[in-house]
Amino acid sequence: MDKMDKIDKMDKIVNPKSSIINRKSKIVNLLIAVLIGFNACGDWIDVVPDGVATFDMVFKSREQSFRFLTTCYSFMMNADGGNINTSPAMLGGDELWTTIQSQPRFNYNGLYLAQGMQNATNPLFDWWVHYYQALRDCNMFLENVGRVPDLPTWEREKWIAEVMVLKAYYHFCLVRQYGPVPLIRENIPVGADISKVKTVREPVDDCFRYIVELIDEATADDRLPLQVPDLAGELGRITKPIALSLKAKVLVTAASPLYNGNTGDEARLRNRDDTPLFNAVYDEAKWQKAVVACKEAIDACYEADVQLYEFPNTGNNKLTDTIAIQMSLRNAITVRWNSDIIWANMQCPIDGSYNTSTGRALYCYAGATLNPANANNVQTQRNLGVPLKIAAMFYTDKGVPLAEDKTRNINDIFNLRTGRAAERRYIREGYTTVDLHFDREPRFYAWVGFDGGIWYGHGRFDDKADLWHLAGKDGQTDRLPATGVGYLPKKYVPTVFMTIDNTSNLSNDHYVWIMMRLSDLYLLYAEAINEAEGPYGANSADLFFYINEVRRRAGLDGVKESWEAYAKTPKKYDSKEGMREIIQQERMIELAFEANRFWDVRRWKTAPDVYSEPIDGWTVNASETNAFYTRRVVYQKEFRSRDYFWPISNSELDRNPNLVQNNGW
Repeated sequence: MDKMDKIDKMDKIVNPKSSIINRKSKIVNLLIAVLIGFNACGDWIDVVPDGVATFDMVFKSREQSFRFLTTCYSFMMNADGGNINTSPAMLGGDELWTTIQSQPRFNYNGLYLAQGMQNATNPLFDWWVHYYQALRDCNMFLENVGRVPDLPTWEREKWIAEVMVLKAYYHFCLVRQYGPVPLIRENIPVGADISKVKTVREPVDDCFRYIVELIDEATADDRLPLQVPDLAGELGRITKPIALSLKAKVLVTAASPLYNGNTGDEARLRNRDDTPLFNAVYDEAKWQKAVVACKEAIDACYEADVQLYEFPNTGNNKLTDTIAIQMSLRNAITVRWNSDIIWANMQCPIDGSYNTSTGRALYCYAGATLNPANANNVQTQRNLGVPLKIAAMFYTDKGVPLAEDKTRNINDIFNLRTGRAAERRYIREGYTTVDLHFDREPRFYAWVGFDGGIWYGHGRFDDKADLWHLAGKDGQTDRLPATGVGYLPKKYVPTVFMTIDNTSNLSNDHYVWIMMRLSDLYLLYAEAINEAEGPYGANSADLFFYINEVRRRAGLDGVKESWEAYAKTPKKYDSKEGMREIIQQERMIELAFEANRFWDVRRWKTAPDVYSEPIDGWTVNASETNAFYTRRVVYQKEFRSRDYFWPISNSELDRNPNLVQNNGW
């Protein structure tokens, strides 16, 4: 058996910078690297040709060609979430925050981005070259895979379809980050005229159209499987549900206000020949196409047995409903290859190792100490925080926003309140905290760590007995000054995070970063229906069914039931505008901390309003309760129109004068 076939299903990660094929011709840089051990990140099979003749050997056998296929996947890397060091959507928005320390546990580029330090000379998170290298390698694979003599036709067609979807994905990443971009339909020959090399940006509608064409071609004739075997080297590879779900997200993005009928600053963006790069005319048909694509993707997911994860609460030691619902919500993120996952990034395992240079140690950054015996455990950092405004974003236990809940006095939420016996699986009995933390929805308790809040797990699994709670004030076990805001993103932390009888070691129970899961697709579908036809169109039953399925798994009643019974505006869901706000908040709650909010508020063009609310938190250096629960503004963000898209670096503009810079840069 080939060595690569023996690796564990979680042990195949590709580092796109570790192996570069230097060709003496001027075609491209070719990266080929295959990891052969999860805990040996430096052990690579490297193929380093020293010329064209050696490069030809890459496509002389199935084995070598498969390694090149792996290279095409490698560019997924960590730029789409999961790695704080490389993803702008993690710390670059407003749902995560931290303080700058003299000994940083990760780089602070995301924080610098959030603080408005972007620039055109040396852009933060500049993935322009990275994705164009990916596209050139994908094209090179597509142009040469037909030459492999020992590759069965069915497998060749499957590989081609996979790479076409990857090519669509990399183009989508470029468009989402930079707006209209040059499309790389095929590689440019070595002897091409210089005018062919200096490409121009293509209108954004053409970009989306080409991305969809790639996916449509890849999903034709059932070349992609519905599922992949649970084997090493297979999990994480492109399937039909992945391809169709990507298409759904692409079409929803294309139909969104940032790209569809944008009459703002983007309407002024034109090529040097005066070609407009944004269409200022709104087109409702784009939403209709998104509706069809979302339903097609959902059907494919059902056929592949993708379903909302539910904790199997069976056996002699059944959990209470309170904790069982939280386990469904937590495990949907931290249990490897659970039923919720449509697409996971094998290049980004999330672990609790102290090797924080990877930027992937999310549950090291987010984990609470909890056990007093581990009070000096440097591996539980507690330095990745959640702002107060995000904690307040979650619904009440009535399934409506805090400001909408007519059973709550919004003026009381900062008053102190003490946990009672009836609330002891949410808040420590007898512990004094703020009213804001009481009577909230299960997702708040499952995904946000707060002072006085119960943190199920870590060796205490009898939820009828005493459970761990987070004690976050200065001088307590889990003091939170490093977060700067007073909350932890518990969503990243597996239930079995560490052994409570060991003061130095964390468990290394890694999981994969989820790029897309079923509830994301459900909410995209609901959004598309509402925008295409409103809440009472031909697909209204689906609109409410799918958003309510997400709410049901979270232990909440449906939208209509919750709003009519408890909201100050009980018929808010009756209008397209009202339902839009409901769906958008549902997405921000359900997908919190999953690198979606950053892109969503941009495509919705709500970023200026969303970011106008300051980053706020508690007085985290205080040890006394009243002092700790004094609200403070940590940072006042600013979002300008130029921040919708990245600057193209000045060096790229110098190399290619045909490129025009994004507005404001």
